Amino acid sequence: MAGEAKFKMSQERLNEIREELYYLETVREKEVSELIKEARSFGDLSENSEYDEAKIEQGKLYSKIAELRNILENAEIIETQEATNVIALGSKVKVECVDEGGVEEYQIVGSQEANPMQGRISDDSPFGRGLMGRAVGEIVTIYAPAGELNFKILSIEN
Repeated sequence: MAGEAKFKMSQERLNEIREELYYLETVREKEVSELIKEARSFGDLSENSEYDEAKIEQGKLYSKIAELRNILENAEIIETQEATNVIALGSKVKVECVDEGGVEEYQIVGSQEANPMQGRISDDSPFGRGLMGRAVGEIVTIYAPAGELNFKILSIEN
């Protein structure tokens, strides 16, 4: 499709998605097929809850497979930047919250790899967008639902 969104990710994440897709298309699809086959053997399908549940599971499986195929077709591999002094995809950043104190570390990643609980922030998030292209020593203002937050960039590791 024209104008399809690209999914930025590392080669490692792309490999993980390929492995998950392979598992779903081989092992999991056979498991769900067996569930349907077993449920059909119970007789009347109009009042067969096992059959209904198996068909729902099959629908979820096919939906997930389609989602993963779309991601793979539109994947854009991000390469870690050569040592530069600005924040880019793949950068590990140490920031200090100017307003409340406290130092935190984050890695800027593509949306498919984001996991804020592990310090992996998407470049599409307000925080990630605010940090991109900035240098050590700069103070960045992030506009969040909680209000305006100011962060000082302490270090960048590419």
